[in-house]
Amino acid sequence: MKARRIVTRPDFDGIVCAALLEDALGIEASVHWVEPADIQSGRAEIRAGDVIANLPYDPRCSLWFDHHYTSRIETPFHGAFSLAPSAARVVFDHYRIRFSRDFTELVDHTDRIDAARLTEEEVVHPENHPYVMLSMTARNPDRDPSYWDLLVRLLRRSPIDIVMGAPRVKARCEAVVAQNRRYQKLLEDVTEVKGRVSITDFRSIDPPPAGNRFLVYSLFPKTAVNVKIHNHHQDRDKIVVHLGHSIFNRKCRVNVGLLLSRFEGGGHRGAGAATFLKEKADDYLPRIIEALEKNEPNE
Repeated sequence: MKARRIVTRPDFDGIVCAALLEDALGIEASVHWVEPADIQSGRAEIRAGDVIANLPYDPRCSLWFDHHYTSRIETPFHGAFSLAPSAARVVFDHYRIRFSRDFTELVDHTDRIDAARLTEEEVVHPENHPYVMLSMTARNPDRDPSYWDLLVRLLRRSPIDIVMGAPRVKARCEAVVAQNRRYQKLLEDVTEVKGRVSITDFRSIDPPPAGNRFLVYSLFPKTAVNVKIHNHHQDRDKIVVHLGHSIFNRKCRVNVGLLLSRFEGGGHRGAGAATFLKEKADDYLPRIIEALEKNEPNE
């Protein structure tokens, strides 16, 4: 099957998926970058021939690859799904004999990053760990598709030392290191702790700040799960809620992806997100936080 376009989300796992799919399928068209909520709401433009990766299923696509707990479907489809550490792993295993070079190291690191299997040293000093540092440049508040496209091209063809030496990547890494310093101060200012739950509310800051998504776990080591709330980057009428199990204090028993599926979202057992209208926040947020405070298994 000759696919026309890759559709994925703009995070490190999505970028690696795009690099793998371009290599395995010989796709040269620009990547179509969308968020999960765009698929779930039907706003995303999906065409026959499209390859969707690291996103919920859309029946208009021709191939689909994913690993999110809440994305499982019973409908027959072409592609692959498994509860793997990353969507890149699903793609890699599916096309293992078709790649032009060995992507094992890249996919191994993508697994660790997407599954949050990092050490405290990697979280506090990502600049000393190339793959972790590179992953932090992928999520940026200005939403820069040209940078995501650059990473796809570089990762498809080059080893990590060449990727990290690219001028635009070096500049972005330096900016992220400075950004992380500012982000730590903001986390300390706006995060409230309720028992084993840390609640980071960025709604008063516009645009919402970006930074090291794992840092909150080292700053508040007694908490087992974080709730991060911020305004939607495009739709002023909506907010976004991210939930994540601590990668250091692994005592959260709630499947947060399944929890958020009740609030217009989804995700994995240990991480998930939901996007909904601001007017629903007074109803949704207390219920989400209450479930996390109870810390009762929900699967």
